Amino acid sequence: MLTKRVIPCLDVDKGRVVKGVNFVNLVDAGDPVEMATVYDAEGADELVFLDITATHEGRPTVVEMARKVNAQAHIAFCVGGGLASLTDIRTMITAGADKISLNSAAVRSPELISAAVEVFGTQAIIVAIDAKRVSSGQDKWTTYLNGGRIDTGQDVVQWAYEAARRGAGEILLTSMDCDGSQDGYDLALTRAVARAVDIPVIASGGVGKLEHFAAGVLEGEADAVLAASVFHFGTFSIRQVKQYMADQGIPVRLDI
Repeated sequence: MLTKRVIPCLDVDKGRVVKGVNFVNLVDAGDPVEMATVYDAEGADELVFLDITATHEGRPTVVEMARKVNAQAHIAFCVGGGLASLTDIRTMITAGADKISLNSAAVRSPELISAAVEVFGTQAIIVAIDAKRVSSGQDKWTTYLNGGRIDTGQDVVQWAYEAARRGAGEILLTSMDCDGSQDGYDLALTRAVARAVDIPVIASGGVGKLEHFAAGVLEGEADAVLAASVFHFGTFSIRQVKQYMADQGIPVRLDI
């Protein structure tokens, strides 16, 4: 088993880190640059910043924030939200982002994935998918856009496969049903996508216990586990999570 990554996710709204439940009822969680330096020191494998209202409000992502994080932290990071063209992507990578995340724009124009990969390389392009279960009794999920506001009706597993086929380097998979619930990842969703693609899948949405991180890898078959609230509000440290995962036989980087 390859080393599994632990990734704090920082949802950014108007320059502040926020967190909610099921994509709503957002509360302030802190300054993104300060939090990035803390997670860097704690041994996070990388960071994900998502400007969660950029697409919905038609704003560009936080380029200045990326520059500050690049200057003050020594950790790989990804930025997503509102990126809709090669120019947007180039601006963010020039600002210091190691990777960018495409979501709504990729669904609307899948050829953007292929074009971005050709210019920036597959390792720099993540496709983020916001997934919601069709009904409680079915293992079927549809893809949502604009921060979970628009149901496309597109099957999540099929879309993940298409994104991988077009060259995406990773899938960042968020369960809208589990987001902020602290009841654990949607393991059936994560596993279904992981088995459908030949690229890494990042599990996202729902962590509340240490066991959930391990389950994301062992049962969900994810290559990386992402969380927000439990890190932002001090429930667990990165070190605690990695040590627990290591104790469960999961290879992680512990050289901190």
